[in-house]
Amino acid sequence: FHIPGAFDKVLAIEKCWLQDDISNRIRNAIRDYAYEHNYPFFDVHSQQGILRNIIIRTSVTGELMVIIICKIETESEQTLFDLLLQYVSDSFPEITSLLYVVNNKCNDTITDREVYTFRGNDFIFEEMEGLRFKIGSKSFYQTNSGQAYHLYKTARNFAELTGNELVYDLYTGTGTIANFIAHQSRQVIGIEYVPEAIEDAKENAEINEIKNTLFFAGDMKDVLTQDFIDQHGRPDVIITDPPRVGMHKDVTDAILFAEPKRIVYVSCNPATQARDLSLLDAKYQVTAVQPVDMFPHTHHVENVVQLQLRK
Repeated sequence: FHIPGAFDKVLAIEKCWLQDDISNRIRNAIRDYAYEHNYPFFDVHSQQGILRNIIIRTSVTGELMVIIICKIETESEQTLFDLLLQYVSDSFPEITSLLYVVNNKCNDTITDREVYTFRGNDFIFEEMEGLRFKIGSKSFYQTNSGQAYHLYKTARNFAELTGNELVYDLYTGTGTIANFIAHQSRQVIGIEYVPEAIEDAKENAEINEIKNTLFFAGDMKDVLTQDFIDQHGRPDVIITDPPRVGMHKDVTDAILFAEPKRIVYVSCNPATQARDLSLLDAKYQVTAVQPVDMFPHTHHVENVVQLQLRK
């Protein structure tokens, strides 16, 4: 954990109670191996050191993905890192996807870096209600997969679907919500900014033999226009799950133009959600609110709001 207010300091802990025990064991094993063999940890000030970050993903299927991010500039550093990868592989046979990323940049983002497979697949599967969702190394999926199921059930309940509705799923990501509600909808149209996520959404629909979803990639305010709505039909329900910054005013204007009977607004930032709700208040009234605790023991919360078109 980062010490609050100190981006360059990390608090060493033996056990994080919010993670599966296997995550703690893997993290501690890598740390102990690095100490024992004098592996240098990455220093944000000097920009030196091999070991940068670890990403661990578990799923209800029992699959386990581990991504180790490093900085490698010499052959000797690559040799050291290969020894670490082999140690992790030998010590934890339950890992189904052991991946690594070479990140020699100043920042920690890996979206523009190549991901290499050391052992196993480059993906894992998550399951909900018999649906299988393929999750790659860069795919977005809720970190708390158990609570994610409750979050998506809440959104589905608020949508009040009968099987006859055209649903727009805004900020669909990898299409988790869109595919989750597809069997209760006539058609679901998902829109997302990240093209790779849309490809994942299409693949997840194919894996689950879902035929009534359409996915479009592009900036929301540029895709969700009056022409788009006229072409694809006015939605009966809109589900929106924007990033922390909330929705652009052009998007709220497009929603007001579309006039769906119901809106389900899923938010990870209640402050920007409140701002957007005030814009939608011109035609909609809030009829239900349900917070979902996705991040226990923190002040963060996901909030789901149902809005009905004013009569």
